[in-house]
Amino acid sequence: MLVENRKGKVLVNGRLAGFIIEYRDNTKESYTFTYDDAYLSDGSPIGYHFPISEKHYEFDTFPPFFANLVSEGWLRAYQSKKARLDKTDSFGLLLANGKELIGAVSILPMEQNN
Repeated sequence: MLVENRKGKVLVNGRLAGFIIEYRDNTKESYTFTYDDAYLSDGSPIGYHFPISEKHYEFDTFPPFFANLVSEGWLRAYQSKKARLDKTDSFGLLLANGKELIGAVSILPMEQNN
């Protein structure tokens, strides 16, 4: 059974746009992205594959839109070492470094409810 593992707030130009959530069990992980209710009325899509909608966007792997926000190369290696994360943990690296992304989108970690 998949359980909620980690969560991030997705901001666009500093405004809460939605939430990305990672679900895990011992063998697999999946992800969802959902727009915040307040953002639905007058917000802009965060990306081409995320039109404004009340539906939950579901993914069996880390969504490419968010994966493309994570650093690569030497910077990824440096950030993973600094955050004490495996460099293959794209979601963890995004949560650790998402406040300082280039462009309009930022990702901030949320507290776990567990």
